[in-house]
Amino acid sequence: MPWAEARVGKDRILGAYAWRTMLDHHIPLAFGSDFPVEDVGPLLGIYAAVTRQDAAGNPPGGWYPAQRMTLDEAIAAFTRDAATAEGDDTRGVIATARGKRHDFVSRFFAPSMGVPEDPVTGSAHCTLIPYWAKRLGKTRLTARQVSVRGGELYCEDRGERVTIAGRAVQYLEGMIEV
Repeated sequence: MPWAEARVGKDRILGAYAWRTMLDHHIPLAFGSDFPVEDVGPLLGIYAAVTRQDAAGNPPGGWYPAQRMTLDEAIAAFTRDAATAEGDDTRGVIATARGKRHDFVSRFFAPSMGVPEDPVTGSAHCTLIPYWAKRLGKTRLTARQVSVRGGELYCEDRGERVTIAGRAVQYLEGMIEV
């Protein structure tokens, strides 16, 4: 981060990387981790956005710490907001990681489909279950979708099919006539 100030100068740096200021002024942020100049994964980017420090914890106290983002804001910038910036062709974005209390955790965003964030997404888990089953070498898994409402899922990879169980919330009631 010291390199940034050296490149743009002490006066101009106050408006560069000013994440908190931008968010407070309702300026959307879309972060990415595949820019060819850097070898930075999204977890390190999220850490830097929240702490304003590099992987070694420098500078102590954070670089312009008043510009810190919350964890939710940083995750949104790398997922939901990045999907929004991609344009209308992006139907949805699944973010997933190995869990601590669950086999895996996830979030699902589909802003171009009118779903800023889905609280618990069965269709996304139909893709995630085989992925994590293979990666973890087991067929029965527990999952947690870590949206605001969130939900815990009990999953099984059954080869050509998956099963998903958990507590559901009724959101619609109706009749279909065939």
